[in-house]
Amino acid sequence: MSVPVLTFFNNKGGVGKTSLVYHLSWMFTELGHRVLAVDLDPQANLTSAFLNEECLEQIWENEPDAPNTIFRCVKPLTEVGDLLDPQRVLVTPELALIPGDLALSGFEDTLSPEWPASMGDKNLVRPFRVLTAFWQVMQQGAKQHRADLIVVDVGPNLGAINRSALIASNHVVIPLGPDLFSLQGLRNLGPTLRSWRSLWRRRLDNWSNPSFPLPQGQMNPVGYLAQQHSVRLDRPVQAYDRWLNRMPLEYRHSVLAENADTAPPITKDPHCLALLKHYRSLMPMAQEARKPMFFLKVADGAIGAHSTAVQDAYRDFEALARKVLGCINQPAPA
Repeated sequence: MSVPVLTFFNNKGGVGKTSLVYHLSWMFTELGHRVLAVDLDPQANLTSAFLNEECLEQIWENEPDAPNTIFRCVKPLTEVGDLLDPQRVLVTPELALIPGDLALSGFEDTLSPEWPASMGDKNLVRPFRVLTAFWQVMQQGAKQHRADLIVVDVGPNLGAINRSALIASNHVVIPLGPDLFSLQGLRNLGPTLRSWRSLWRRRLDNWSNPSFPLPQGQMNPVGYLAQQHSVRLDRPVQAYDRWLNRMPLEYRHSVLAENADTAPPITKDPHCLALLKHYRSLMPMAQEARKPMFFLKVADGAIGAHSTAVQDAYRDFEALARKVLGCINQPAPA
């Protein structure tokens, strides 16, 4: 039985997606889950959030032949080899990471020709092996770690790497910013998810007797959340209201393909997982301490108002994590 894959995806960048994945990965373990985080963004921002420069140098430069990044695990497929089992980095006993790699962008050239080849009538082993490489590596890493959940960060695009990442995904969370660009991103993302899901189903039907397990490419939308908005008395400022309150209807149209004429305001929309504060004052402190904002201590500089903000961040992320886990049928203990 495969481990569920939860991917955070938006083809529009700058919405705080990587920070969200980082903090929720920690919070999921805080709530009792064993988590494998996977960095499928060629910019490797999630990896640099988890690991300091000494660790990155050890992985990227001092051990160039080890399967210690996602790219090095799939790299043999670019030649005549097969997948390598990943070497995970243990962040805590419950939280492990398969690091990203700037070289991953080159794997796009390997993925692209296998997409049409997977609809052929010849030997389908290689096309499907390549297209599901990320899923195979993630599942092997999850087995090693005895993970309950795989959490994935991807880049902000609709290319072949992200298509394979989404094929590997059971669930998708869509982070948004309170702006026109995020609204337009929804219009692109929703139809793309439905297209990838449908096209993958056709490919699964084309290989009726696969010789190894394949992901089902469910890509179930869990919901959306808006973050990086300014607040005044715990409410978005008026300048952002116009965009935030257009998101519930746009999500129904573009992602759920519903013919809805109206939608509730975002504060009452059941598809909105959270409206997260920005926590501007805590983020630099957390990056310096290399820990989540909600784990900052007095020794890290979280004193006075910062200490209160840390407690608020913990409550916000705990509520969000519990809501997400409930939506994907992985509830945390009460």
